[in-house]
Amino acid sequence: MPAILGPRANLAAKFVLCAGAVGAALLLFGPWGLTRTDYATGANFVRPQPVPFSHKHHVSGLGLDCRYCHTSVETAATAGYPPTHVCMTCHSQIWTNAGVLAPVRNSLASGVPLRWTRVNRLPDYVFFDHSIHVAKGVGCTTCHGPIGDMPLTWQGASLQMKWCLDCHRDPAPNLRPRDQVFNPDWHRTADTPSGDALLAEYKIHLTGLTDCSVCHR
Repeated sequence: MPAILGPRANLAAKFVLCAGAVGAALLLFGPWGLTRTDYATGANFVRPQPVPFSHKHHVSGLGLDCRYCHTSVETAATAGYPPTHVCMTCHSQIWTNAGVLAPVRNSLASGVPLRWTRVNRLPDYVFFDHSIHVAKGVGCTTCHGPIGDMPLTWQGASLQMKWCLDCHRDPAPNLRPRDQVFNPDWHRTADTPSGDALLAEYKIHLTGLTDCSVCHR
């Protein structure tokens, strides 16, 4: 009696089964994986700004301290955006007619602040305080990435909850002397106090650092 289904039918059945298994895996795990991509988290993406401000030029090139523009970073939850007159402190004297700086001049003339685009964005239900992190020896580059090397500013980390919790569980590797917090080129050396020594010096107690209420208030 001749076979009803030939070898090709067997191959097609295997293909359908394999394709179904792959499709099911994508449906189950695809969304989970997608949420961890840079596209979903915003990491490594440049945000458009009213003026293409270069941290690489101003910070690493000219040596401006972070606090010159972000004046509230040591005292408040937010680091603050520079008001127009801070920009014009220099640019009323240099590059006074540069086309790229026209929005800054217009802002000063009209009194309408520049609308900077937030690069490192957290959900509204997340509380983050710059001042406490700075006071405890967490450097700018720990969260913002190599900010001194950015000609245009991008988000330097995923900012996902797991990323924050990893540091809260073991903050020691991310601590540095307080006088180096704003140094974008700082690297640990043999003379740097150990992370454990800085934990003790800054009186950081790990108990409770991962409680929900620390970030969700």
